[in-house]
Parts: sequence; C-alpha cells; structure tokens
Amino acid sequence: MGTRFVFSMLGPLEVRAGEAETRTENAVAVNGQRQRTVLAVLLLAPGRVVSVESLVSAVWEGTPPATGRTQIAICVAGLRKAFRAAGCADDVIITSSPGYKLLADDHVIDAVRFEQECAAAEQAAREGRTEQAAAGVRAALALWRGQVLAGISGQVVESEAARLEELRLTATERLAALRLELGQHRELIGELTALVRDHPLREQARVQLMLAQYRCGRRAEALETFRAGRRQFIDEFGTEPGPALQGLHRAILNDDADLALTEAAPPRREPVARGVPAQLPASCARFTGRATELSTLDGLLDGSGPAVAFVTGAAGIGKTELALRWGRRVAERFPDGQLFVDLRGYDRDAEPAGPQEALAGFLRAYGVAEAQIPADPGERSALYRSLLDGKRTLVVLDNASSFAQVRPLLPGSGDNVVLVTGRDQIGELIGGHCALRLRLTALSQAESVALLGATDAAAAGRLSELCGGLPLALSVAAARVEAKPHWSLVRLARLAEDEDRRLDEFGVRASFDASYRRLSPATATLYARLGVLDVPDFAAWVGAAVLDCGLEEAESLAEELVDSQLLEVSSAADGSTRYHFQPLLRCHAREKAGRTESSTACRRAFDAWVALAAVAVDHQPRAVPSGLDPRELVGDPVTWFETERASVLAAIEQALRMGLVLQALDLATAAWRLGHREADAVLPTASIERRRITTLMGELAS
Repeated sequence: MGTRFVFSMLGPLEVRAGEAETRTENAVAVNGQRQRTVLAVLLLAPGRVVSVESLVSAVWEGTPPATGRTQIAICVAGLRKAFRAAGCADDVIITSSPGYKLLADDHVIDAVRFEQECAAAEQAAREGRTEQAAAGVRAALALWRGQVLAGISGQVVESEAARLEELRLTATERLAALRLELGQHRELIGELTALVRDHPLREQARVQLMLAQYRCGRRAEALETFRAGRRQFIDEFGTEPGPALQGLHRAILNDDADLALTEAAPPRREPVARGVPAQLPASCARFTGRATELSTLDGLLDGSGPAVAFVTGAAGIGKTELALRWGRRVAERFPDGQLFVDLRGYDRDAEPAGPQEALAGFLRAYGVAEAQIPADPGERSALYRSLLDGKRTLVVLDNASSFAQVRPLLPGSGDNVVLVTGRDQIGELIGGHCALRLRLTALSQAESVALLGATDAAAAGRLSELCGGLPLALSVAAARVEAKPHWSLVRLARLAEDEDRRLDEFGVRASFDASYRRLSPATATLYARLGVLDVPDFAAWVGAAVLDCGLEEAESLAEELVDSQLLEVSSAADGSTRYHFQPLLRCHAREKAGRTESSTACRRAFDAWVALAAVAVDHQPRAVPSGLDPRELVGDPVTWFETERASVLAAIEQALRMGLVLQALDLATAAWRLGHREADAVLPTASIERRRITTLMGELAS
C-alpha cells in the first residue's frame, strides 16, 4: 500500500501523508482551485463513482469551457502525481465509467471518522456507558477545524457542508445531554448560552440550557430563557414552541422533583421516560400552499375517519415537509408524544431501515431499557402496541417503500394517528387499513413564485416553469441564489434553459435516480423512450409503438410508471386515459435513452401517428406497430384528432427538427385536412423541404 493519507474536510481542505494519530503527517500539495474542487467532490462521495459531467459542473458552476472534460482529466492526473510523490504506491483515484472514484478504505477522511465516532458514542450511551459516550462525542467534535471545505464553493459542496454542519450541531446537543446526565450542569451553562445565542430556534439546545440553569438554582433565568424563545417562535413562525420546551417550562414552574439532579448523584445507566417523546425533526425547508392538503389531514383528528394517512407523490414533491408541517401544527393534539422514523426506502447510500430497528427506537423513546427490548420481532411489536394502547400519539413513518416496513409499526388501538409518506403505491394500507390517500401534485405558478420569494416576477415565473412546480427544485433554486448574492434568478434561469444542465442546476437527479433504480428493465426502457418525445401527453398506444410491443403490455408498463410516481395520468375530454411527464422527470427520462435509442423511438412514434392519421383522414389503414388495430384506436376521426391535436402538432415540429420531413408532412397534411389550421405554420416549411429533397434525389439519380 505505501503511504496512508489523511484527508481533512471539516475545515479548509488538507491532505497529509502519514498516521493521523501520531501527528507526524506531511502536507501534500493540492494546487489550484480546480484541482481542490475536484478532490473535494470525490471526497464527498468516497468509494462511489462521480461522473465527469458532475465534476465539470462543480468546477465551472454552469459555464464550462469546451475543454472542460479534458481539464478535469488534467486535474485528476495532477492529483495522482501528487499522491505518488508523497509515497503512495497504489492508486487513490481510479477511472471508472462514467467518471472517477476515490478509493478511501485504506485512508482516513475526517468527515467519515466524525460520523463513525458519533455512532460508536451513541451505542455506548444505549449500553449505559455514559462517560464513554460523552468522551466519544467530544473526540468526534474535536475533528472540526472550521467551516466545511472553507474556500471551495459550488452546489455540491455547499449542500454537503450544510448536512455536516447539522450533524455537528446535533452532536453538540447530544454531548450536552450526556453531560447533563453526568451532573455537569454548572460547566455547561456558558457553552449552552453561546449555542442558543447562535442558533435561537434549536429547541433542544434551549431545553438543555433551561435545565442546566434550573439545576444551578437559577430558576428565574431558566424561565426567562423560555420566554425569550417563545417570543422568537411567535415572531418568526406565528406558533408556540414545541411540546418539549413547553413541558419543561411547566415542570420548572411546578418545581417538578424529576428535574433535580445533584452533582453527587450517580449517572443514570438506563434511559428513563421523561415527559413525552417529541421526535419530529426541525426543518428549514421552504413551504407554501398545500392548504387543501393540510385541511384534509385535519380530518384525522376528530376520530370519525381513518387513523392512517398515506401521503404519496413524485420525488421532490414535498411529502416529508407536508407531514412535518402538519405534525408540528397539531402536536398539542397528541399529548402522549410524536414519534418519527426515516425508513430510508429510497436512500441511495444506505439500506432501507427495517421495522425492528424502528421499533427499538420507539421503545427507547418511551423509556424501555435496552435490555428489556425483546429480540423476537413479534414480541417487540406487541410491546410497542401495548405501550401505545390508550394513548394519543402521532407516528410519522417517512420514506416507506413497502408494507413490510410499515405493518409492525402500526398501533393496534387507542387514538393514535399514523402518517406514512412514500413514492410507491402501498395498496395494503389503502385496502386493509382504510388509509386516507393524499397524492401531492405540483405547485401552481403563483405558489411556485411565492416559494421562490423573489421580486423579479418574470424571472421567477420562468424558473417556476422550468422546475415544473416541484418544491425541491424550487427550494434548491432559491437557496442557490441566496447563497450567491452576486447571482440573480435571471442567471439561474438562463443556465437551466439548457436541458442537459437542468437536473444539476436544480439538484434533483439523485432523487429521481432512486425511483428509476427500482424499475424493471422493460419499464425502465419505456420510461427512457417516452422521455425523448416532445409531446404534451400521449395514449398507451404510443408506448406500444416505441417498444414495438402489444397494447396490453404497454398499458401495464405505463401503469407501473404511474405507480412509481414517474409518470402522471389524466383523462381526455372523450374519457380516454392520457399520460404525461412532470417537466424535470422528462429531462431525467431523456438522459436514460441513448442517441440511437432516441432516434428509433421517435421514428416509431411518428410512424404510428402517421398511420393512425391516415385512418382518420382516408379510412385507409396502414401498418401499425405490433399489430395494433388502427380502426379500433381511432374510432371517430374528429374526436381522435381533437384528443391528439396538441401532441400531433408537437410531433410535427419535432419531426422537422430531426429532419424526418416526410413524417412531418404527412401529419401536417392530415391535420390541415381535418380543419386544424395550426398545421399551416409548418406545412410550407415541410413542402419546401420535400421539394428540396426530391430535387437532390433527382440529381443523384442522373
């Protein structure tokens, strides 16, 4: 192997050769901003392939030169040379299509070590080793040297920096909780005061400061800390603080004996139930609209309807944020607590969470000692149901991908309410448990502009169109402009006009990929081929055409895409089913089709439209893919063309752009003959092109 490297990201980027533990490292020079950015992006995905396109985007932020790919290769070559010069005999960065991979197993990355040490400390805490747990978290926090990757900008870096900063704050709060258990409240007051000053909306830190103040005999200060926080929550959000803060406030007013802990008292070795669990995570995501959906969820509160709701929709549509907003809004209606678990059903970098893991967390939240949690899955689920029996608890099961994940987590009785979010259809919830199904759709134009919070109405309107009303994309767009004061919505909209860049600009590719990876090969092929068509909507027979398969098979595969939230469905005026893409999903689908596959799919679709148009105009059937019956598909010609009108006109324009003049001319002629004069706009162009081609063919023949 040779030299071992220590990569430091929790501060300015540094690379050192040697053992981190002995502090005998020698700095490895990483020269130039581009080289540093390339290394940073590779370090953020250790052991995973990063595409050249992603590296180009990270380095040039939307304006890459024509030589961008070549310059990335030069940067990687420079990094390899530096690593070899530092004594590393083996490759650290390897080429792996479609990009590069950093092999991190034999090296140290401080961000990875930070998360590992936090996880080890949490395990020690669960086992009652409180002092060891506190030491572990303290060691993890000691790895931080400043702002993550300070001096390196870009969407990828900024997003990961925000995630790591959130983990740092969470670890800081966890260390404070452990030290409170150890009776170190006097030493904590100064640190917690600074933490609350810098992050006034973090309720956990405020709770810990109030508790430390109370235990030091500073009851009035603890009550003032609550009042200051309450004022800020009301001013910022128009809401009261959460249950944990309010519960501690009441306990302090009543001088609750459970709050007392003298410095001489031994630390607790097992978790003890204190008040009620309040596990709904904080969120700073942007949110607007959804008034109808929130009102629908309010119907769960009166006990007359279902006690389970399933919030579903496409990736990035805002399912989790809706669940959290509603949960925090009605938290006081659940006096026995709010439970939350991310089941990771679509997480690319982690296995889905098993229900037994989630059950163990819920039981610990209610004070069940680790040793008392049953190992048997059935007994564990039964204990959970027993604890919730007779209670009124809100249970949020986020990112569920199957009923198997959800079933053991459903309470058996009581006035409990369960909110499940997920992309895939979970029929057992709807049928067997009579769950309320709430499908989220894209935001309206006005809601999208409001979410962007911009004063430039024209640019905001265009950005909202490019985002297709998808809250995740809109939030990323707004955050990018806020993070770069010298940018404008106009500039971001101009960058996003390039369809090849749009998914990167709006940060949605990873979410879409998570859904795409779950498709069967045939369904994935249909998804990609439909994505290359520039038509507003289409019938199932278009899927049969691009796949060259039967209508029944195409309908079945299209419905799988609908169930996976990758394709949307609507009804035409004649009652027939039409399918269409959310705009960003169309870009994603198009990426998945190769150039040859795209051309073939378009030709097949255009040929099918031409064949059906011939039936509509002349009642003369032509060959249609896979033996489809054209007379059956067309039915009444006028009705058929009225339904297909917008798509036929879009197909004409796309065929002309692709040089498929004959198909464009046949479709335009049919549209014109049926009275759709919009085709006049393309007919002259098609006719000129046809005459030019005929002339050239004559010249070649002679």
